Amino acid sequence: MKVGISSYCLLGALRAGEMTILDVMQWAKDNGCEHIEFVPYGFTLIDNPELTEQVMKKSQELDLEISHYCMPANFCQKTREEFEAEVARVKEHVDLLNRMGIKSLRHDVVTRAEVDIHVFNRILPQVVEGTQRVADYAAQYGITTTIENHGWGAQHSDRVQRILSLVNRENFKLVLDVGNFLCVDELPIIGVMKNLPYASHVHLKDFYYRPYYEDPGEGRWFETAYGNFLRGSIFGQGDLPARQILKLIKDSGYDGHLSLEFEGLEDCVEGTRISLENIKRLLAEV
Repeated sequence: MKVGISSYCLLGALRAGEMTILDVMQWAKDNGCEHIEFVPYGFTLIDNPELTEQVMKKSQELDLEISHYCMPANFCQKTREEFEAEVARVKEHVDLLNRMGIKSLRHDVVTRAEVDIHVFNRILPQVVEGTQRVADYAAQYGITTTIENHGWGAQHSDRVQRILSLVNRENFKLVLDVGNFLCVDELPIIGVMKNLPYASHVHLKDFYYRPYYEDPGEGRWFETAYGNFLRGSIFGQGDLPARQILKLIKDSGYDGHLSLEFEGLEDCVEGTRISLENIKRLLAEV
């Protein structure tokens, strides 16, 4: 397995102007990352060809693989025109990845609004059609498109698997986020067990968890779909069973990329560094 970071880990530094995406790439290399994943927050490539060229050059100079690219998307649109526009927008990002030589794209398919199962069932045909069209378009470039258990509407194990089954494309896979199941109140260990066979990429994160009847107060806590409380933590220091999850991944034979997503209150550089060290240490232990 290859351990690396998502650029999202250092979003605080990017937004504050303390780092550029080129600096993030350098930091990743200096801190032993074997790859980096891009989430275009705090920077943009789709409309910035000069920066795109600089990123590609930096990747070659550092011998740092850009393993994956994650973008927001929503195929649940009110009109056919809006749906077609969203499909076309995602395809533009596929074209970007083809120019950059990136072979894996995660796009969302719905938003938080579709957490109700009845709403999800109603919009599922739209989701499947949009996802199939993007996957078919990406296939000509040898690009794998992926869904992540992310965004409430498609965050549950069973919903993710249903979409995978209905889309039914060889180049459509799963980004398995080990922590995101908690956002819809599903036990992470069960979500990981159920979805590991479909994973082509893994996101590692950790959360502090408090039940709905123990409001923790201030500190960037957010509510789950059913009113419990979560806050990002340094990986290995929160309430997820990090060791057991890493053991499950390792024992499954998964041999792909592991991307850290640090979302804690700590300084993002320090929190990302400690999380990386914990991932490597715990992987060695299990």
